[in-house]
Amino acid sequence: VQLQASGGGLVQPGGSLTLSCVGDGFTLDRYAIGWFRQVPGKEREEISCIGVVDGIKYYANTVKGRFTISRDNVKNMLYLQMNSMKSEDTAVYYCARDSGNGMDYWGKGTQVTVSS
Repeated sequence: VQLQASGGGLVQPGGSLTLSCVGDGFTLDRYAIGWFRQVPGKEREEISCIGVVDGIKYYANTVKGRFTISRDNVKNMLYLQMNSMKSEDTAVYYCARDSGNGMDYWGKGTQVTVSS
């Protein structure tokens, strides 16, 4: 089982970026999958999660209204569309699988930097 996040980069404040997470060795739509981010020296923050039933989505207050989580079951991919980005969105972003008893597999992170 593996997950791999990608799509990070440098974006200007107010700009947009879409992150992707590919699942290998398991079917994404059979698990809740979350997006997390971490800034050096700070705790990792769960920013979004999508349940097995796609109608169940969670967003942290820090990203609500700006970020959108989605899943492509055919491609076995998870996405995080990030709009109206702010400097405080700068972090390493991770996707992780929820076993039902917590996150059991984590992908390697992708760096997102919001700066002019």
